[in-house]
This record gives sequence, structure tokens and C-alpha cells, in this order.
Amino acid sequence: MRYYVKIGDHVHEVAVIGGEVTLDGRVVAVDLRAVPGSPICSLLIDGTSWTIDARPGADAGQWLLHCGGIAVHAEVVDERTRTIREMTGATAGPRGPRPVRAPMPGLVVRLEVEPGQPVHAGQGVAIIEAMKMENELKADGDGIVARVRVSAGDAVEKGAILVEFEAPE
Repeated sequence: MRYYVKIGDHVHEVAVIGGEVTLDGRVVAVDLRAVPGSPICSLLIDGTSWTIDARPGADAGQWLLHCGGIAVHAEVVDERTRTIREMTGATAGPRGPRPVRAPMPGLVVRLEVEPGQPVHAGQGVAIIEAMKMENELKADGDGIVARVRVSAGDAVEKGAILVEFEAPE
């Protein structure tokens, strides 16, 4: 099976045929193991180990990946989907940063942004406390804060939208 992984403006071609994985035309040794009951994966590529927090985005094929303190947004499509999109001119939808959502129930401790403020990928926008731990939530892309939907001291449920963005001009 062939997949196309778009991260930023770059598209990587990944082919998985039998037990062999090819990345952008180069055969690589890959071992991917999921940690049961969590979004954490252990990925070994050509002997280099990566721990990745992989969470599905709002749309099919969309992923928010956290690795080494960096958050990236990835789109993964298979060969069939890519061909259909090319034939019909369909796209994956609007681009720009996704809203920041609460990854778990908790208490909003602090907001680090306000409406109209520009943000960059990986920039902290809110701190929530859950299970006596503070968690910094970050923007997954560059944008402008459109709306802050919570205040410090608010209790939030898992999946609640905390901060919304608009694409930078």
C-alpha cells in the first residue's frame, strides 16, 4: 500500500509492501509499536528511536503529532484517495491551525493568548490542570487567535474547544 504524508508544504511518499517500507524512494528499517490504551507510539527508523503522541484530527486522515516538544499537523492519504482528489480537484479542506481542545477533563489554570494575537506552531496558548498536573496546550500551526472560549478557573470536559484561530493573512 502506498501513502502520502503531508507535513507543512512537503509531501512524503511511504510505500509498505510486504515487510518492506520505502520512504521517499529509500528503503528504511521501521518498527512501530503502539502503547496500549494511549495515543503514544514508539517508532524506530533506521536505528533512531522516536516517541510520538499521535492523536487523530477532526477530519479523516488528519493527525496531530507531538514529538520532542514539537507539534506538527499531518495529513495521511492512501493512493486511491489521492488519485480521486487529483481527478476531481477536491482538497482536504480549509488550511490553518486547528482549535485547541482539552485533551482531558480539567481546570483552566491560565490562558497565554488573547483574541487578535498572532501565534506560531508549538506556542503555548493555555494551561490546564488535570490529576494534579499542569499541562501546556500548544497551537499546531501559525495563525491569529480568533476567540478564547474559556476563562481561568473554568472546568472543562475532554474535547472542549478552548481557543479558536483564523489563518494568518
